[in-house]
Amino acid sequence: MSAPYLSIVAASRNDNHGGNTLQRMKLFVNGLIVQANRHQLPVELVMVEWNPPENQPLLQDVLPKPQPGDLLTINYIVVPRTVHEQYKRSSEIPLFQMIAKNVGIRRAKGEFILCTNIDLLFSDPLFRLLASRELRCDFFYRANRCDVPNEIDSESRVDEQLAWCAKNVIRRLGMDARFTNINLEQLGMNHRSDYQKWLLDKFAIALQLLWAPEKVRYYQLDSFACGDFTLMSREAWFKIRGYAELDLYSIHVDTLGLISAASMGYQQHIFPREACTYHLDHEQGWSTMTPVDKIRFLVERPGLDYGLVVEAGLAALQRKEPLPLNSANWGFADQQFAEYSFPHNESASA
Repeated sequence: MSAPYLSIVAASRNDNHGGNTLQRMKLFVNGLIVQANRHQLPVELVMVEWNPPENQPLLQDVLPKPQPGDLLTINYIVVPRTVHEQYKRSSEIPLFQMIAKNVGIRRAKGEFILCTNIDLLFSDPLFRLLASRELRCDFFYRANRCDVPNEIDSESRVDEQLAWCAKNVIRRLGMDARFTNINLEQLGMNHRSDYQKWLLDKFAIALQLLWAPEKVRYYQLDSFACGDFTLMSREAWFKIRGYAELDLYSIHVDTLGLISAASMGYQQHIFPREACTYHLDHEQGWSTMTPVDKIRFLVERPGLDYGLVVEAGLAALQRKEPLPLNSANWGFADQQFAEYSFPHNESASA
């Protein structure tokens, strides 16, 4: 069988993290099955199950399975507790999300690899762009994330779910492809007129004449919610050595991935607003926490300081070199994990 055009990499475990997780994962997988068939795009979903709970069934046993003839294939990779427990903060952080995604990137077979999360639906315009097979190897791609209430009808058809999402957007995260010099979410400008946005975008260009080139490049990165959608060629992911493998909570690690890609000369492309993802909002999501909640969360699960991310990003962009944080063995390249493939229901070793 020939390699798929697109591999989608996600990581999870069957522990109800974030609330109603299993239902959100079912919507995600079912949506991919329907969209791949509708748009006639062969897609490989690489689902990395990190540190699976001993008292719960594996994800392969509870999530929808593609059938023979479907254009989505699923490859589950199970990373056992023994690997998880190698990390100092393993008791506080049950899922090292970005390290898990690296396991998937390493083993993905697609020409292009999209790293995403397990509580998303992809809009039809977005999937249509993916199916056009016009992705470029010298770009990395971003799509807006539109948060919607976690009240979607799981029994309705995917068309109906997408229509409901489009009408019930709570917030939009990510830059507008029409105004690439400003971050509308950060500036509170999402609800202003296009003319006001255009004026501020032009003002930002003038302001950037006073900045060093690496500072301009950094603040043009579409880093808001980039862990939900970062797409580039397999070759590019391997050149940047995936995400930084840190014994920390995953906040801002996704931004380091964009920085590494940009530092190596890959150009950012932001998809149009209608080509977005829909994210099922949940109580424990970062965007729904109060500032006090976030402080308490990071006390228990330490993460990267954003000021340090900016400092490291400016240095990497100035040197035009990726951040040297991972070894050549990133993604546990030298280890074999149990793999289970569907629709053929075959098990193998990596």
